[in-house]
Amino acid sequence: MKQADGAHLSTGRNLKIALFHLGSGMVDVLATGVWNRIMVADLGYSAAFVGLLTGLRYFLAPLGVLAGRFSDTHTIGGYRRLFWIWLGRAMMAVSTVTLGFATAELVGRAQAGATGSIHWALLLALVMSFLLFSLGNALSGATFLALIHDRAAEHQRGRAVGLVWTFLLLGFAAGGVFFSLMLPTSTGGGAIGFSAQSVLNLFVVTAGVLTLLWFFSLLGEERRNAQTDATAAAERPSFRSDLALAWQSRRMRFFLVYLTLSMLFAFLQDTVLEPFAGQLFGMEAHITNRFSAYWGSMAIVGSFVVLYFSGRHPLFTHRNLARAGVIVLLLAYAVFAMSALGVARQLVTPGLVLLGVGLGIWNIGTLGLMMQLSPTGRAGTFLGFWTLSVTLSRGLGVAGGGIVRDLALIVSGEHAIAYGAVFCCGFAGLLIAYLALRQVKQADQASALRTDADLAKALSHSME
Repeated sequence: MKQADGAHLSTGRNLKIALFHLGSGMVDVLATGVWNRIMVADLGYSAAFVGLLTGLRYFLAPLGVLAGRFSDTHTIGGYRRLFWIWLGRAMMAVSTVTLGFATAELVGRAQAGATGSIHWALLLALVMSFLLFSLGNALSGATFLALIHDRAAEHQRGRAVGLVWTFLLLGFAAGGVFFSLMLPTSTGGGAIGFSAQSVLNLFVVTAGVLTLLWFFSLLGEERRNAQTDATAAAERPSFRSDLALAWQSRRMRFFLVYLTLSMLFAFLQDTVLEPFAGQLFGMEAHITNRFSAYWGSMAIVGSFVVLYFSGRHPLFTHRNLARAGVIVLLLAYAVFAMSALGVARQLVTPGLVLLGVGLGIWNIGTLGLMMQLSPTGRAGTFLGFWTLSVTLSRGLGVAGGGIVRDLALIVSGEHAIAYGAVFCCGFAGLLIAYLALRQVKQADQASALRTDADLAKALSHSME
């Protein structure tokens, strides 16, 4: 029997499962925050190169669709979901360790006075680490959310997914604090404020903590020998036919433009925020490592507030929430641009607060619109289409921030102008996204009705 049939997911079990994404949030901070800051701000490597490596997981994410489909109709060792989840997370844990060894070696060479390009063996280690990390993330992301769908009864899935989303944000905040404590500033007086050994300890200890979280959170949460559903293997419409159907609706066309642009430009800051503070204001690693804690905490607050009022006030519609979220993100990018171009360190913290609140509100509103603009009877197909756009756009945004920064630095030769250009580009892109969102009319009542199962499908592609 399928676990979703008549299953009861207690709050305690739900919290245990949510620990999985506590680890997901922490490893995201390690890769896109701590590691990229070390490589760019402390070691001086290209932000474009670093951004492309950290963005690999978004480009490989479509492989998760294949793993999800296979897990719907096949079992491995008697399990449909758990094999893929633990396999993927084991790959991510191993890659974290290998990345730590490679990065520590680079730090050691820099402290010894070695300059020039990365040795080919270290370059290969970095690339293979992120390929393994990205593949593991793809295999485990969608199948984890599918396990939640199976594990909870239908009326519990909204609560189940909501707690998981909250713990992902908590992971961002906890990661910032944890890594700032694990990477102390040395007193040796060198240009780099930490030792190679402290970098290695950070990555190895983190891999151990993440492994425990990922294993314990799902232990005993899937029944062995779960039966597959033969109807799940039925033939589905092609991607091309789905694209044609979506393009027939003016509302869907503008929503696609909004979704693509907002996701791309909201994450343009992802790989440049910590190097920006490090290179422009001289902030040390143990300080910039807390950035994710600042904006993550604000995102949690923003999410809880809008979730509380969304069912109690008619103004808190998904469209209005999305618009409000984009407006707050516009303010955040404006503050960061003024901070960079005016070399105003005091504006960094207000920018982080606005960024967190904006991301929390924008995410909830946008996910709600994804539900409303997925036709009844084909919701799964259209949610897959929307989230494919999300995946590719976020990957472009993560990589694009570093590319814009490097190009602007080459042209201007000034870090202030280079980082200011990134934030100005983000502001312009989000403004266009907001204008596109204004053309997305509120869905009618019939199309607004969606189940928690559809929500789980959407989040399985967009949360990581």
